[in-house]
Amino acid sequence: MSLVGKLVCVQCGAEYSEDGAWTCSKCGPDEGILDVQFDLVRAAKTLTRAGLATRTRSHWRYRELLPLDEAFCPSDGDVGWTPLIEAPRLAAALGIGRLRLKDDGRNPSGSFKDRPSSVGVMRALQEGAKSIACASTGNAASSLGRAAAAAGMSCYIFVPKSCPDGKLAQLLAYGACVFKVMGTYAEAYELCNQACREFGWYNRNCAINPYLVEGKKTGGLEVAEQCADDPPDWVAASVGDGCSIAGMATGIAEMKAVGVVSWSAKMLGVQAAGVAPVAEAMKTGRLDRAGSGTTYADSINCPVPRNWRKAVNAVRESGGAYVTVSDEEIMEAVRATGRLTGVFAEPAAATSVAGIVAGRRAGLLDGKSSVVAMITGNGLKDIAGALKAVGGPNEIRPELGEVRRVVEGRKG
Repeated sequence: MSLVGKLVCVQCGAEYSEDGAWTCSKCGPDEGILDVQFDLVRAAKTLTRAGLATRTRSHWRYRELLPLDEAFCPSDGDVGWTPLIEAPRLAAALGIGRLRLKDDGRNPSGSFKDRPSSVGVMRALQEGAKSIACASTGNAASSLGRAAAAAGMSCYIFVPKSCPDGKLAQLLAYGACVFKVMGTYAEAYELCNQACREFGWYNRNCAINPYLVEGKKTGGLEVAEQCADDPPDWVAASVGDGCSIAGMATGIAEMKAVGVVSWSAKMLGVQAAGVAPVAEAMKTGRLDRAGSGTTYADSINCPVPRNWRKAVNAVRESGGAYVTVSDEEIMEAVRATGRLTGVFAEPAAATSVAGIVAGRRAGLLDGKSSVVAMITGNGLKDIAGALKAVGGPNEIRPELGEVRRVVEGRKG
């Protein structure tokens, strides 16, 4: 059996059993998001450094802290254990002491979202589901399509009209039934929830299903383990709906609680200035549900984040902060990250790097700060966004003089 102890409402503190409701009956589905809590005393008995050294190099290595019975938690896999890349030239350009990039673009579908989707599919199988569905701006959708295809489950995906073609292509290749909703993400999300209730599909949406955040948590578990004896001061992550940064923070905290590490890190939440409801909620303690604003970084273009309270609590409890960055700063981060590290980050992923500049500007970071930046998606996921940042090629006639003209122009 899993080591899930109870589920707790992040707003009122009401407690529920693992086989109970997914959202708080007192606070309602919009505010009553539940937080999964584990028996960490029992987990600490087997989740040790010595024990981890013998396990699969995938996110399934953290089985004690996943909401899965033993029979439904694979012993091996290809999600997770992504590299932590030293980035000294980018660190110097950003004006900090040290930077490491956690490159989750190396996951099977190219994004961090492979972590929660794989856990969600196994949880669905554990509960006897035959079909699974979600609404997404793109990465959660493509990762779910991939995980469902690998498990042989039927998959239904709702995306807004703004979903990039690269992510749509993945979904269709994985055999998912894709509904391109000619409206906003919020409209796609509501329609997905209605369809799940109508057709009995397992709902993968993180705002409804508390178990998906536990997959995202593995990103934090890995950062903690990979930096066990060499901890960062800060972990920077872009923020859209809010559940990813909440999961990462929980992962680091749980690794400290079970004794694998002895340190904590401050979380730096980064939002696009055009869509920054979580950063604002950090100041005010409440969410503006007007749902205004937009950003070109499609994966974090979330005007009404469902997990805002988890995201605020996680950053506050870590002693961290929120910053906002312009679309122009995100584009510069795409260029700088690629040029100075060889890591191709999609706009939403490069937002974490842009946030370091904002953190320096705000006095949160200094020239000695050590930061891990979460690169949550590969640049190939949003080619249009990448090209907007980096520009096009030099179009020339097939003549050496044309090559010389371009080369000499670059020197100038």
